[in-house]
Amino acid sequence: MRNNPLLFVAFLLITLPLCSAAQQDTVQHVVADRTNSPAQQQKPYVILISADGFRYDLADKYHAVHLLRLREQGVAASSMIPAYPSLTFPNHYTIVTGLYPAHHGLVDNGFYDEKRGARYGMSRKDAVADSSWYGGTPLWVLAEQQQMLSASFYWVASESAIQGVRPTYYYAYNDKIDMLTRIRAVKEWLQLPEEKRPHFITFYFPQVDHAGHDYGPDSKEAEAAVHLVDESVGSLVSAVQSTGLPVNFIFVADHGMTAVDTLHTMRLPAAVDTSKFVIPNGDVLLHLYAKNKADVLPTYTALKKSADGYDVYLAEEIPARWNYSRQDDRYGRIGDILLVPRLPRVFSLSGKSTTPGKHGFDNALFDMHASFYAWGPAFKTGLHIPSFENIHIYPLVAALLGLSYDENAIDGRAGVLKGTLK
Repeated sequence: MRNNPLLFVAFLLITLPLCSAAQQDTVQHVVADRTNSPAQQQKPYVILISADGFRYDLADKYHAVHLLRLREQGVAASSMIPAYPSLTFPNHYTIVTGLYPAHHGLVDNGFYDEKRGARYGMSRKDAVADSSWYGGTPLWVLAEQQQMLSASFYWVASESAIQGVRPTYYYAYNDKIDMLTRIRAVKEWLQLPEEKRPHFITFYFPQVDHAGHDYGPDSKEAEAAVHLVDESVGSLVSAVQSTGLPVNFIFVADHGMTAVDTLHTMRLPAAVDTSKFVIPNGDVLLHLYAKNKADVLPTYTALKKSADGYDVYLAEEIPARWNYSRQDDRYGRIGDILLVPRLPRVFSLSGKSTTPGKHGFDNALFDMHASFYAWGPAFKTGLHIPSFENIHIYPLVAALLGLSYDENAIDGRAGVLKGTLK
């Protein structure tokens, strides 16, 4: 490994999780007394894979041999367009609900709910596990409600009993379980008796996002992380194929990644009186929640006059194409004023240095676009499709599994990806 720094970095990415000293929940959780109905036992299988931060061009850029081969055996999109903001929690939940963030409630990785007088944050374990934060019907809930078993080796909200339902088999998110164990768990799920075998499985990789943030998307560390994910996907596919089951794979990412200016970060503008607003921490998007709504317009006017390196929006005036305005905000969680930095600038409220890779920007920017590949017995082969929004994954998975849903209850549309199926 001395002669190949990429392999050394990949080795570290695999083994470092085993060195974590923190106490974490690594036990598989199983909801007892559930079975597939006889009709659902005859259905095919879907494994939905997310590689966090796996930008649309990374497989080609770093020659991910397994993914390049697998996409040729199925369907590849030019890119997949994330919902705004192009952040992890909003988009992972959009993918499994078919709803824009303003419609399902996770409007940011961290935000404030004025009606509750409470904050949600991706590092707040109590909030993440609280089902009252989540709108919509995730795919695993949809499956379980129709007596089809599901499993999750990580996904945003999979640890929460949304509508009283969790996946039959799931793990609380942790970084201590090594990749081989995760892959083996998926194979073991698929080797269960038919009545206990999950037909919908989610699987999550964080490595590309971590490397992209810490070192930038053009770094050797990002390249090594791409290769780690690629090798792991290849191993997962081989393990699953050995079961002989008709399994369909969908490989996606939640967003892309871009390089930012780490030397000229922006502090909170002087026009904002912090005693008058609740301001969750952020770098690519700042929500300002007014304690007294009378302070909104004066602050907005002052910000518009002094803005340099960022744009200022009232919640009512956010661009319609983001589906993120006051009119879209079903849960009242978008700030009264939004501050949106212009690339390559970002905010640093503390004034400390920031990481060189970021996402969360305008979803029209190609660097924010994600990957989409799909292969398996249900998909056409050698098909290339144009870019599409990630809200359309939901009806695709429902169609593959033969699950019914209310078309008027989601933003995604079945017709967008219907042509990918045989």
